[in-house]
Amino acid sequence: MLRAVWNGTVIAEAPKTVIVEGNHYFPPETLHREYFMPSSTRSLCFWKGVARYYAVTVDGQTIPDAAWYYPRPSPLARRIKNHVAFRHGIAIEVADEPGIAS
Repeated sequence: MLRAVWNGTVIAEAPKTVIVEGNHYFPPETLHREYFMPSSTRSLCFWKGVARYYAVTVDGQTIPDAAWYYPRPSPLARRIKNHVAFRHGIAIEVADEPGIAS
């Protein structure tokens, strides 16, 4: 299980992510939505398309534009549609699953 962790709190967890350019993109249904607030920020990637952002808030602390996603990616990036990646400072951890020996 992969987890995105910030400020001691798991904000997303998924059995599998899509890795693009070294970033783990979490499926949208794996986010703990209570920590995410839409941002008005947009950016353009020449091959993925227009990214939209979320601020992440945990225990009263906020990182603006901490996560991004592509709601309408280019055909080359269609496998990350609506998947969410995180900026540096949000740790991506591998969590042991109960009953599985390492």
